[in-house]
Amino acid sequence: MKFGGALMFRNPQPWRRPVGEVYRNLFDLCVQAEELGFDHIWTSEHHFLDDGWSPSQLPILAAIAAHTKRIRIGTFVILLPFHNPIRVAEDAATVDIISGGRFDLGVGPGSDPNDYRVFGVPMNQRRPRMHEGLQIIRKCFDEEEFSFAGKYWNFERVRMTPKAVQKRMNIWVAANLPQAIEEAGTNGYHLAAAPPRPLQDLYDASLRKAGYDPTQFERSGLHIGHLASSHDKAWDEFEPHLQWHMKVHFKAMAAPENRMMNRTLIGDLGLRVPELGELRRQGRGPYGPAYVGTPDEVIRMLEEELKTYPMTEVVFSLDSPGMDPRYMKSSLELFASEVIPHFRNR
Repeated sequence: MKFGGALMFRNPQPWRRPVGEVYRNLFDLCVQAEELGFDHIWTSEHHFLDDGWSPSQLPILAAIAAHTKRIRIGTFVILLPFHNPIRVAEDAATVDIISGGRFDLGVGPGSDPNDYRVFGVPMNQRRPRMHEGLQIIRKCFDEEEFSFAGKYWNFERVRMTPKAVQKRMNIWVAANLPQAIEEAGTNGYHLAAAPPRPLQDLYDASLRKAGYDPTQFERSGLHIGHLASSHDKAWDEFEPHLQWHMKVHFKAMAAPENRMMNRTLIGDLGLRVPELGELRRQGRGPYGPAYVGTPDEVIRMLEEELKTYPMTEVVFSLDSPGMDPRYMKSSLELFASEVIPHFRNR
């Protein structure tokens, strides 16, 4: 089992600090995560949000690469329909060079209709645009020169230089619905998700049909949570920040375009964000339980989850929006000292 830490680089108004200070504290957290034995640092992308949720991951990852030596770094995920795929490939290769070959490229289609409105991209094109962009990115990595004629992009005689340090860069795709999971397997992408076992069986079957060995492919599940020395202390530190995260995220997820995704990810939980106090009594997070409590409690929750949601990497949120950096640090230390050793050799 591997372990990753997810960072969002957010600075919400109720707890606002100088943005440079926010970034410096999170770079320090990345160094600490490496020292404590985490395998991955992942960043994310959103746009036009009041809390500044990072819209530009690759400069951030270049800075993390310069601050660290061993830990792998990656995008979880870059919203590819909004980006020129050649520029993504060039920037990814550059970060890979800076990191000495430690970069993973995770992509997704995005889910916020406002992003699609501002960028002028029809939302019903999100997955085909993503897959066409991935075809181009692979050609940039693997071929000395190529031309491409597609539905959305056309390029003549592309010679991308310099190439990445890695001969074969890991490409991950966010996929939770059956068609998306099947597409990921058919194209040989790792899963930036950990769907239930029946959908992972579909993923494995798609990999095999395309000539791949499923045992060589990763599945990583994101967990929103926080650890402390007692259950109540963990919720005291975390609850208002979790509520903020859910309110911002659910605003986009409530769009009609996301109806199918909500049925799969949220189901009967619904998109109503509980009030403070009620949220902790329910123990819920955005897509299921919130992984909040003592290390022993979080271990039990993960043990139960892994029975029906297999994964090769547990990704744990490290920077709840607006949280005091001291609490982020203490949660990270508890996770590394008690949760990781429990699962490490699986």
